[in-house]
Amino acid sequence: MLVESHPRSSIFHTREWLDALRRTYKYKARAFTTSAPGNLLSNGIVFCQVKSWLTGSRLVSLPFSDHCDPLVESPGDLEALLSAVRKEAAGPFTHAEIRPRSIPIEPQFNFKPWSQYHLHMLDLRPSLEEVYSHLHKDGMQRKIRRADRERVVVDQGRSESFLQEFYALMLLTRRRHNLPPQPLVWFRNVIEYCGSRVTIYVARVDNRPIASIFTLRHKKSLVYKYGGSDERFHNMGAMPRLFWQAIQDAKSEQLLELDLGRSDQDNEGLTRFKDHLGAGRSPLQYWRSSDHGVRRTTEDLASRTAQHFLAHLPDSLFRLAGELFYRHAG
Repeated sequence: MLVESHPRSSIFHTREWLDALRRTYKYKARAFTTSAPGNLLSNGIVFCQVKSWLTGSRLVSLPFSDHCDPLVESPGDLEALLSAVRKEAAGPFTHAEIRPRSIPIEPQFNFKPWSQYHLHMLDLRPSLEEVYSHLHKDGMQRKIRRADRERVVVDQGRSESFLQEFYALMLLTRRRHNLPPQPLVWFRNVIEYCGSRVTIYVARVDNRPIASIFTLRHKKSLVYKYGGSDERFHNMGAMPRLFWQAIQDAKSEQLLELDLGRSDQDNEGLTRFKDHLGAGRSPLQYWRSSDHGVRRTTEDLASRTAQHFLAHLPDSLFRLAGELFYRHAG
């Protein structure tokens, strides 16, 4: 199977991730390949059809996925696939968007640079002692020791009770940043379809949840995807302690990298946090087949929405705003 065998595949290429997107947001998956019908796939690019009256109908590879490399080996195959994608997008869609992690997009492919982020990857090949030595001494090591002194306990699982604890903390964080929360059903569907690939870590003090992270595993990579915390307990170092536990578990399973995802270039706090974990930082460029259409990124739209009413909504309407928003965001 191409996804399992290709060295650049990620959790975002898997059928399980696509099934969760389809179940939650009704996105239909589309794949492009040069392989003949009936033959084993030798290459491919996967998209979802995002049809929205608010943000425009488009092909996205892939929604809510930090990166999704085209699984190709030759520039010729990539050019052929992107040409087919452009032709398809020129019909009922405003554009196609691709989010490659490492595949270079050349000018002859006729895709235009769109939004750019930082991508953070932590190399797990060194010894655990060496990984720890690369943690920022004040920003990480000292806080991990503080968490141990405060008797912060870290548990892990994927049951409904773990999900509820994680989601409550994520709601606090999204409200703190005036951003709509992802719908609870999205996380339920990711757990249902991805199963044992999912681990939720929860940090507790006196049995009270104070921080949590949501991770996924694919082959030799651990992916940090979501997190939340109660700011009243930030001084206890729970979030650094959670990541250190995830790193230790990944090392024990002989994983090779911790994918910490993307950060906005102007989000200095998040970028600094991931830098303090010892992660390498590289540019992550998204590309579009056309500059026509709605010229607002998901973050821009979320920010505008938040400025008007998110900060003042009661919890039930705050969650409803997320359910309505993310279907259009992609």
